[in-house]
Amino acid sequence: MPTYVYRREDGTTFKTRQRITDDPLDECPETGQSVERIITGSPGVILNSDDDSAANNGATNGSCCGPLCGL
Repeated sequence: MPTYVYRREDGTTFKTRQRITDDPLDECPETGQSVERIITGSPGVILNSDDDSAANNGATNGSCCGPLCGL
């Protein structure tokens, strides 16, 4: 289950674990203040689509297929 960060009306934040399928919280369970979920951390892994892979299959110069391949 992922952990989400929420910001209260007063600017303080808290973390809570929720299922991906759960609706975002509207209010803080501790204080009753309105909250908004904020985006934190890295975007995670981004995979190439089939179209991107097809375009790179013909590369003969040994070029890197993306920023994470290590070449």
